Formats: sequence, C-alpha cells, structure tokens
Amino acid sequence: MLASEIVNIKDNFGSTIEFLTAMVTPTLLISATGSLVLSTSTRLGRVVDRARDLERRLGEMIYVEDKSEVPLYEKRVEVIVDLLDKVTSRSRLLQRAMATFYYGLGMFILTSVTIAVAGLFNIYRWLPVPIGVIGILFLLYGSLLMLKETSMATATIKAEMDFTWELAREVAPQEIASRYNTKGRIKGSGKHAPKVSKTLGGD
Repeated sequence: MLASEIVNIKDNFGSTIEFLTAMVTPTLLISATGSLVLSTSTRLGRVVDRARDLERRLGEMIYVEDKSEVPLYEKRVEVIVDLLDKVTSRSRLLQRAMATFYYGLGMFILTSVTIAVAGLFNIYRWLPVPIGVIGILFLLYGSLLMLKETSMATATIKAEMDFTWELAREVAPQEIASRYNTKGRIKGSGKHAPKVSKTLGGD
C-alpha cells in the first residue's frame, strides 16, 4: 500500500513538473517578442524624428528667397523629397512589423493560458500547439518586414551619402575636388589607395 502511494506521489510530481515546464516555455518566446517590440518601437521613433527633420529642411528650401545662391538647389530638393519618401515607407513597414510582433505576443500569452486550461481541466490538450505555431508565424512575418526595412534604411543612407559627396565636389576648391573620382578614390593611386571618408560618400 505504501509503495503504491509513493508511486502515485511520484507520478503527480512528474505531471506537475511537466505542466510547469509547458507553462514556462511560452514565457521565453514572450520575452523575446517583447525585446523585438521594444527595438522596433525605438527604431520607429527615430524614423519619425528623421521624417520631421526632412520636412523641416524641405520647408526651409521651399521658402529660400534667392535659390541661385544655394549650391545644387534643385538636386538638393530632389534628394530631400526622395529621402522623405523612403523614410515614410520605412515608418509604415515598422508600424506593420510592430503590430505583427504584438499579434505574436498575444498568441504566446494565449498559448500559456490554453496550457493552463488544458492542464487543470484536462480538455483541449491539442489547442496550445496551433496557437503557438500561429505566434511563431507572426514572428517570422515581422522579421521579414524588419529585413525589408533594413534594406530600405541602407538605400536611404547611400542616397544621402551620394548627394553629400556630390555637394562636397561642388563646393570644395577645384584643386582638392580634382584629386578624387566620383567614387571618392584618389585618382591614379592604384588599387590600395586610401578612400575618402564615408561621410563624404566614399565606398
């Protein structure tokens, strides 16, 4: 009799450990998703600030009285409008990504709840699995959106640096600008020539 009671205690203890382990597993995904939401929110805030800065710069360019005094005025306005378009697209992608991560977060929380219900009432024991899979799919889609946004961010930086280099060649003294080709390399210096700073649009 005593032996059977000990076996029952061990079985109950093992079931409890399995139940708690199942409850903790979605918590790890919830924590990871929360980190993604936080980083995406920070990135979105920076993009919004960037859009406002570009809007301010565009307004200043529009209301310039003597446009001929501004070097590369038309090119400057064109670049600002192009950057504003790119930044706006990035902000929309980030908003979609953040919403997707929130959906995934909700799915993982719901997974924990369904695990608790299945463990306490021994019903719908299959339900946590598809809910968890849906949450993972949300994370996958959100990650793909973030990859696309990162690619657009790279294109935005390249466009701005290309214009900065063009502007530097326009306003710099001729004897300095003539040393570099359009890619920012010193002319005639060979393969291992020092590059111009990336701030000026070098490779």
